[in-house]
Amino acid sequence: MKRTGVGWLTWELTESSSWLGIVAFADLLPMMIFLILSGAIADRIGLMRIVKLSQILSGLIAMVFAGLIFTDLITIEAVVVLSLCFGAAEALSQPARLAAVHSLVPREDLSSAIALGSAAFNASRIVGPAIAGGLILWIGTGWVIALCAAVFFGFYLILRTIQFTESNQQKKLSLDLFVDIWRGIQYVHGHASIRFIMILMVAVSLFIRPVIELMPGVSGQVFEAGPAGLSLLLGAIGAGALVTSLWLARRGEMAGLTQLLTLSILGGGLALMLAMAFGKLWIAVLFFMVVGSFMLAGNVSAQSLIQNTVDPGMRARVLSLFIIFAHGMPAIGAVIMGWIASSAGLQITIGCGALLMVLVWLWARPRAGEMAILLERADPS
Repeated sequence: MKRTGVGWLTWELTESSSWLGIVAFADLLPMMIFLILSGAIADRIGLMRIVKLSQILSGLIAMVFAGLIFTDLITIEAVVVLSLCFGAAEALSQPARLAAVHSLVPREDLSSAIALGSAAFNASRIVGPAIAGGLILWIGTGWVIALCAAVFFGFYLILRTIQFTESNQQKKLSLDLFVDIWRGIQYVHGHASIRFIMILMVAVSLFIRPVIELMPGVSGQVFEAGPAGLSLLLGAIGAGALVTSLWLARRGEMAGLTQLLTLSILGGGLALMLAMAFGKLWIAVLFFMVVGSFMLAGNVSAQSLIQNTVDPGMRARVLSLFIIFAHGMPAIGAVIMGWIASSAGLQITIGCGALLMVLVWLWARPRAGEMAILLERADPS
């Protein structure tokens, strides 16, 4: 809901695909800067403490955002600054959230648990834009952001009820933290299988994932469908992802996830090309469901394989790098695509980016078998 509201507010203020890219970059840039640091902090001082702090900060930022909208003091510059603040608060907790899953469920249920978490997330991706679109049409963007503030504070109260045992290896914060960060980077670089996953996540982040941040422009410029079309397109991505996440939760095994990850590169690229090719909203909705399905399949497969392979003492740090590549780097992709689209148009720009994914698949396909042996072992130790 928050991103839908902020995205549409940006489009209303500027009607510029470049500004959409800049705001998306501001929201996701902190992940590029702070995530590896927050992963190392989480490994030291505790996972749940970090998540609770993030919720409080997000709620306070949303209150300020809504206040500026209600008082007509909002500007595009303020949107950028507050998006940076939102991104920093989210970056603080992302590695801790993912790492906590491993402590809450047995190893044999890990893939199912991650898929169910993705199902919940993608259910919100369907419901959230639909609610946000309705509220934008009915009472305006300010109430969307205000409702988000209430949700952030409500989730903090829910977290206080969860019984969670923190690691007994926690340490105080010190300059050694940066040594821990460097060790995490070395760990990823030294493991060919994890490095393989990270390369694929970078490709998705640069060539497919930015379409979500640019969707207000896609709805307004390509399909001339306004906020209702925005909700429909984002909901289609969420619906496809939700169905796939439920299937993966039922599937519940590591075997075959490397091939599924590789297939998602090809399938997502082709589906995105077709979604942008015809200029018809109803055709785009169908293909965006497929895009959402493949994006989710690739993300859950990658995360499950990393969780299955990584050393427990490195988990939050490695996952922080994963989030940087899978969820933070779309900020760079959105800026690049937004800048190119200001001249070439969103339809051509996004379609060409999707075409590049076929080349990535041609690189990954012959390597997938060897990587599967390393990533899908029942006992990685």
